[in-house]
Amino acid sequence: MSRPYAVEELLSFDRMKRAVGARVVEMAEQALETGAPLDQQKLGELTTQEWKVAKEAVRNSPAAREAAREHMQKVVSQLVDDMIKSDKAELEALGVQEKNI
Repeated sequence: MSRPYAVEELLSFDRMKRAVGARVVEMAEQALETGAPLDQQKLGELTTQEWKVAKEAVRNSPAAREAAREHMQKVVSQLVDDMIKSDKAELEALGVQEKNI
């Protein structure tokens, strides 16, 4: 089982690459000590598995949640702007004004 990633390990692709790589090599060395054979396919599987753990750590980070929130706010704002444009005349006829009251 993989240990949790530190926030610092997830700040850049370079840091993620080093962190994932170090953990995979560590797991591979442990496997070699127990006599388990390690070929390129097994190293690929270990790397894929650890990459998934790192990605999940990024998804669950406070920075990712904030970035997702900011993205959603921008998308929703644009959607509402588009709706205002398409329904502006109707809403103005119903008393909605351009400026804040």
